[in-house]
Amino acid sequence: MQQIKSFNINQSKLNIIKLRKVLRDLPPFCKEYFRGIEPNTSILTRINYGYDLRLFFRFLTKEVGEFNGKKPQDLKIDDLKIIEAVHLEMFLEYISLYNKKKNGVSTEQTNHESGKARKLSSIRSCFSHFYKKGYLDRNVTELVDIPRIHEKPIIRLDVDEVARLLDTIENGEGLTKTQKRYHKYTRQRDLTLITLFLGTGIRISECVGLNISDFDFNANSFKVTRKGGNQVLLYFGEEIRQALDDYLVERKQMQTLPGHEDALFISMQNKRLSNRAIQNLVKKYSNIISPLKNISPHKLRSTYGTTLYQETGDIYLVADVLGHKDVNTTRKHYAAISDDKRRMAARVVKLRDD
Repeated sequence: MQQIKSFNINQSKLNIIKLRKVLRDLPPFCKEYFRGIEPNTSILTRINYGYDLRLFFRFLTKEVGEFNGKKPQDLKIDDLKIIEAVHLEMFLEYISLYNKKKNGVSTEQTNHESGKARKLSSIRSCFSHFYKKGYLDRNVTELVDIPRIHEKPIIRLDVDEVARLLDTIENGEGLTKTQKRYHKYTRQRDLTLITLFLGTGIRISECVGLNISDFDFNANSFKVTRKGGNQVLLYFGEEIRQALDDYLVERKQMQTLPGHEDALFISMQNKRLSNRAIQNLVKKYSNIISPLKNISPHKLRSTYGTTLYQETGDIYLVADVLGHKDVNTTRKHYAAISDDKRRMAARVVKLRDD
């Protein structure tokens, strides 16, 4: 329990530092905005708002004549009154393709509909705050439409692909010689991790934070911290129970670095697996069995959501288990039903008699 608290406290401190760092790059009046939204937003949401606003104010001072010669930190609240809808439209066009410098290295950045919509929503939230507080006599952001997001079909694994993925992890077929050298050490860990994704639909951030002490094997349940910091209990079946039992036999023999003693999934460097490591792990195996689908941890989550809906027909149950706040997000899993029907249609129509 102490390790859980330590992990959460350390991550919380890092997030606070990130937010304070981005605030230093913003106009001073933005501090009031972030204080105002703190009670109703998670710190990760505020950090992302900060990144989006930083990009917007940098754009204004570099690309808009009215703000030339200023830095974002020089802007005053009255400068928001100068901003017109055309400036926001220019910004949305600008972020389609722009250069970003990090550590002296310039890289090209792109944004499509979803990225543009998120950034405009961040700006809208900021303007809305100051409009409600009486600092602005209008909210110019309401004159610009949120870019329409064209929904992409959900990519997921089929039933036979799930079976082949688990078989591949177990036997190592398709791995390179280098990968096979490490496979004998990580096979059970990888199998347990993928089985947990496919059998519970947890997010990658939830998986990274899992500790051994989060599990209650008497009830076949475990605790996860959802977005926003809420903790919930999830339950698992016998396949996951068996995988966990087998892995924990190995896990208890591992010598970990200080601070990682309670972490469930451990890297070859004897510390908690990171987001990037888990992404690479999933990609390594999924590329063997389904190279065209570009399977990620999130797509394993979609696979679980689709399967659960097909088995139960209860969209609200799926939303609850996946931790969706809006059931409309969950309705995307209907795509699986439509896809199955399209496959059936392809088999039914005969062009020639046998």
